[in-house]
Amino acid sequence: MSAPEIRVPRAPGKTTVVRPNMSARERFKRIVERRELLVGMVRNELKIKYKNSVLGFAWSLLNPLLYLVVFYIAFTLILGSGIPAFPIWLLSGLLVWNLFSTGLGAATGSVVANSGLVKKVSFPREILPIAAVGSMLVHFFLQSSVLFVVLAIVRWDVAWAYIPLIPLALIVLLLLTSALGILLSAINVYLRDTSHFLELALLAWFWMTPIVYQFQTVARKPGWSKWPWFANPVTPIVLVFQRSIYARLDNVHTVNGVRTVTPLLPHWPYWGFVAYLGYSLAFAVITLTLAVRVFGRSEANFAEEL
Repeated sequence: MSAPEIRVPRAPGKTTVVRPNMSARERFKRIVERRELLVGMVRNELKIKYKNSVLGFAWSLLNPLLYLVVFYIAFTLILGSGIPAFPIWLLSGLLVWNLFSTGLGAATGSVVANSGLVKKVSFPREILPIAAVGSMLVHFFLQSSVLFVVLAIVRWDVAWAYIPLIPLALIVLLLLTSALGILLSAINVYLRDTSHFLELALLAWFWMTPIVYQFQTVARKPGWSKWPWFANPVTPIVLVFQRSIYARLDNVHTVNGVRTVTPLLPHWPYWGFVAYLGYSLAFAVITLTLAVRVFGRSEANFAEEL
């Protein structure tokens, strides 16, 4: 016997049908149909974040600048990273990570933060974590201006042939962040420690992603010890940004007359990066499908838990 349908009035002459056993495809369709609501929630997220703020969106620029100063001092002046033009290397990967970590954090707490809306209004609740990720996309574009300024100042030559991969990598990153955000936002309703656990997980995840160190250092590890880095779905996205923007595969330097070549990025052909990015895309799509199913099965009790 099929589950009962609940008809919720939307507007004169229109009715929304809500079924607890709605398929993932139907849920995706509902989100697309309510895209205007999604855009409105993204705007609302931005307004709330910087309400009564003096600097406003300038705070988005201070975040990567602070990271740049701290890591430059630590890894260049103190430890010696061995990576020339380290600020460009760092920013090309840090922009990816900032969007992923801040978007995932905001998405995880989005349902709980909007508990009043969830309990009173009928709408696809998956829009809440997606809107949280969308608001962080705006910050991503603002933070990218810092990188563009640095590139212009030093007159850095990017790999123009690989630049078309950046929009594709950005789409994959948004899918991945939204998928994990939808899944964790549902879990967070029942287990409020989820957001605290995520902070620790992201800290470990950051150092498992080749942002402040070169990927080739990990790739040369023997046996299975390197596979956690290869399996990391954020790694291919970071590599695409680094290959496109940093565009230097090796660090060639001479010490006491001896020429030394230190590999920084993999010497893969164009389609090698595309194939590795395809792994992240497959991971994101599978996770998104699973997340929507879990969210759909658990949202019936959201009002009671909130």
